[in-house]
Amino acid sequence: MCGRFAGFRPLEELIDRFPIDVSKVKATENYNVAPVQEVLAIAWYEDQNHLVKFNWGLVPYWAKDKAVGNRMINARSETVAAKPSFRDAFRKRRCLILADGFYEWKRDKGNKQPMFLTLPDGSPFAFAGIWETWDKEEPPFLSCTILTREASESVRPIHHRMPVILKPEAYNDWLNPANQDVRILQDIIENQIYTELASRPVSKQVNSVRNNRPENMHQIELF
Repeated sequence: MCGRFAGFRPLEELIDRFPIDVSKVKATENYNVAPVQEVLAIAWYEDQNHLVKFNWGLVPYWAKDKAVGNRMINARSETVAAKPSFRDAFRKRRCLILADGFYEWKRDKGNKQPMFLTLPDGSPFAFAGIWETWDKEEPPFLSCTILTREASESVRPIHHRMPVILKPEAYNDWLNPANQDVRILQDIIENQIYTELASRPVSKQVNSVRNNRPENMHQIELF
């Protein structure tokens, strides 16, 4: 799964690394991104890739209460095309959720040790996401969720699930709303992804969302 992550790159670097045409939001540092918070993402609308902020926790357009989003921070890639809460957004409203790394908790004899996982070279990356508009309030509530998959060999010792991290060559096809062939979309999230990740133990202070600082990502010594 993916329940916490970090993103801290300045806007100039994001524009350089990702397919962003329009950027009207600020890229703020967040070293402990948690569910229901705003996350930085790229979505295609009005014929351009926009850098936007979505609320993390997808609220289907037909939901009666947006609180349902609290339970929808992740969507399983294996079933996202069939689940009523996700299938329409999977076909028509996909996004890139920007991050520098994510946290996962490794269980060992009753202990839960937080780990920080990144690409091996430490570069920023994009989770595969889907997004929705809930128009039962004004302005409409924009939300998203992160796709997950079975853990790769490098992640399995920490957790049995991991987020889907797209390779750059998949960005345009993933964002293109005209691409609604489920078989093609499933191929993207199965094969055009990063699976080799680096990990390091970090302080348990990250357990509290109130602790939002670069030290959250610093490696600690385990005794």
